[in-house]
Amino acid sequence: MLTKYLPIFVLLSLLAEVLGTIGGFGSSVYFVPIANFFFDFQSVLGLTALYHLASNTSKIVLFKKGFDKKLVLTLGIPAVIFVSVGAYFSKYFNPKVLTYVLGAFLMLMSLIFLIFSKLRVIPNAPNAIVGGSLSGLSAGLLGTGGAIRGITMAAFKMDKDKFIATSAVIDLAVDFSRTIVYYFNGYMRKDFMYLIPILIVISVVGTWIGKKILERVSQEQFRNFVLILIFLIGIVSVVANK
Repeated sequence: MLTKYLPIFVLLSLLAEVLGTIGGFGSSVYFVPIANFFFDFQSVLGLTALYHLASNTSKIVLFKKGFDKKLVLTLGIPAVIFVSVGAYFSKYFNPKVLTYVLGAFLMLMSLIFLIFSKLRVIPNAPNAIVGGSLSGLSAGLLGTGGAIRGITMAAFKMDKDKFIATSAVIDLAVDFSRTIVYYFNGYMRKDFMYLIPILIVISVVGTWIGKKILERVSQEQFRNFVLILIFLIGIVSVVANK
């Protein structure tokens, strides 16, 4: 069935990578709902983890101006720990209920930061740890946690290149951790592995296109775009989950 719709799947995956790069929080927030139309949920988790490894490697290479080393530790370590927890318990939870909760949370938080544009979360260790823990848990349970990390980093008002590079470094560690757990959970189906080379090419091309678009976007436009995308992701998460 997928062979028939493969060109559509490829184009939608490319769009997910471009938007994920522009938004700075990775393609999984778009790729997961797209892949759900073609695969069962557990296979989607396995494919997303493998796809994201290539996607984030591309971002680290193309956005190599530097990343926030302190944030990588304070946000990244909790994310890596909790993604393993979420990945392990993913087989025990109803993804529909969790998706509703995530969607409502994303809409509420993005609206708050859009309406109160001067609002800024103090970029300290406790706030980063909370954001990293929630994003890791979401990534393990639902296959995507980048939007929660995006909310945290947008609230910190980071430089866009540093935002994307930092997010990609954290995401790479998160994906490596959950890939191992998903493998032992049996989510890596051999009959879908032929898609991995295709998705690797898509990740490189999509990241490059996103980078070119970002070169024409100001810092404030970038932050607003991130928050608007997160709000839309929240709506889609709720509506498409019915």
